[in-house]
Amino acid sequence: QVHLVESGGGSVQAGGSLRLSCVLRGYYYSMAWFRQAPGKEREGVAAMDASGIITYGDAVVGRFTISKDNTENTLYLQMNSLKPEDTAMYYCAADTRAMSRSGLLRVIAYDDWGQGTQVTVSS
Repeated sequence: QVHLVESGGGSVQAGGSLRLSCVLRGYYYSMAWFRQAPGKEREGVAAMDASGIITYGDAVVGRFTISKDNTENTLYLQMNSLKPEDTAMYYCAADTRAMSRSGLLRVIAYDDWGQGTQVTVSS
């Protein structure tokens, strides 16, 4: 059973914007976006929890914004000022457990993952 369904990836030129969506099929307390480029480890991009804690990876601070529409139960990642180094497969992740702020961006903390959506930024 698929619990997280991402969409919104695509190709864009440097400086452009994209918005990723992740439909959450169930209740989750902690939610995050991760990304993985070819040959690199998966890294945390942005995360939030039901208490309102929000945190970002150092590489995207000031450019990306995570948000959630509680009516639609959908998690978003607004990505602005995109750079070629943002090119990666982006994954939505969620868990029913609460975590520390630092734990929100740890890959190992999450049980449920989406299938991924590709983002390609050209120079």
